Amino acid sequence: MSHFKVMQFNMQFGQVWDETNPESAPIDIDLTIAEIKNQGADIVMLQEVEHAQPGGLQIDPPPNYTRLKAALAGYYSYFSYPKADERELPFGIGLAIFSRTPLHDTFHYDLPSPPIEFEYEGEKKTPTDRLLIGAKTTVNGRDLQLFNTHLLAYFMLNSSSEQHPDQRNLVIKQLRRATGPALIAGDFNVSNRDSLVSQFADIGFQTVQTEEITWRHRPYVLDHIFYSPHLRPLHYNVKPTKASDHHILIAEFDFA
Repeated sequence: MSHFKVMQFNMQFGQVWDETNPESAPIDIDLTIAEIKNQGADIVMLQEVEHAQPGGLQIDPPPNYTRLKAALAGYYSYFSYPKADERELPFGIGLAIFSRTPLHDTFHYDLPSPPIEFEYEGEKKTPTDRLLIGAKTTVNGRDLQLFNTHLLAYFMLNSSSEQHPDQRNLVIKQLRRATGPALIAGDFNVSNRDSLVSQFADIGFQTVQTEEITWRHRPYVLDHIFYSPHLRPLHYNVKPTKASDHHILIAEFDFA
């Protein structure tokens, strides 16, 4: 068969979902690994792989990614932290791509954040930069360009990416360079999904779904898998999981 399966998952550094106390829920990487294995995807896109450390310290080798890589035998993978920054808050950072077929031409691309001030634990802060990563692979004899991103949640800062479009525009710039089959998955952190979907449609990329909520904290569709006209979606599924505050998005594709 020529179809292939893609899994999109913001794994929140393995912190499980506890609706009574979500900020203090335990970390269970084994559950994350079990969820990934259960889906049997050919391509796995992960965000918030690691837990940000005090002072912006980036542990090398990345502990969660190292465990994932060891557990997911038969997958090739690529991981990148965002640009190190001492302002980093103790949330999730780092992106990874896992693929059953070899990856090559990997890259990471910084997405600068604007100097919007916000308050965190009584102190004035500004957001750190975000990240886009990519790689190429060959699926069923066809070349495929992969992108993975995690954009700034402007809605958490009483703003929006419509007011500050630079990150989205930089992603679009990279997508325009893809001349063949391509897909981009990620946590786009856009509460107004219509504006995001419209912007990507302008360059020929469609999302597999816009209706089912993918985040537990608010009724937003933050997680997407966008695909180029060279691909044909067969079906999708939004799977609730206790392994994160995000649901898992699964989609199967064929080459158009």
